Amino acid sequence: MLVLLAEIYAFSSNDIKVGTNIEVDGAPWPVLEFLHVKPGKGAAFVRTKLRNYVTGNTVEKTFRAGSSIDQADVYKETKQFTYKDGSQFVFMDLNTYEEIRLSASEVGDKKKWLKEGMDCNVLFWNGKVIDFELPITVQLTVVDVDPGLKGDTAQGGSKPATLDTGAIVNVPLFVNTGDEILVDTRSGQYMSRA
Repeated sequence: MLVLLAEIYAFSSNDIKVGTNIEVDGAPWPVLEFLHVKPGKGAAFVRTKLRNYVTGNTVEKTFRAGSSIDQADVYKETKQFTYKDGSQFVFMDLNTYEEIRLSASEVGDKKKWLKEGMDCNVLFWNGKVIDFELPITVQLTVVDVDPGLKGDTAQGGSKPATLDTGAIVNVPLFVNTGDEILVDTRSGQYMSRA
């Protein structure tokens, strides 16, 4: 019954919300921003900001209000990052033990937050991997940082620290080598000690 309802229901530009996945020009695009505009004269429209999952390009696109839009069938599966094999990053399904390999270019800048044993959401579209999502907060170890001078920490301030994944993050002056810290993967900023 649920499948039947999904086929009857038509997706239109009026249903667009942040996070909705739509299909434009044969590619999947998540909606980053949207604005329903109802001008005094003329027809209403929806102004959107979209990011192409495949290329990473961001564009602004306008749709007429009520126009039919194809919804992209993007689905997520939780996979664990198990290890790096040369230039490939290996993710494993913990139920089936099936491996998915992503190249360094597919992983991109996200590699600086990846740690072995970390659960990630892998996104699929038409049976192919198009992207993966990191946890919002990751716990990493500081491997190199200049020591804070006594009395220096009361003023606040920050210093660069190298983490066990190779990422460099600005941390407060009281953070030392060997400390476990929490980092926001969306902004790359220090949150707190773990």
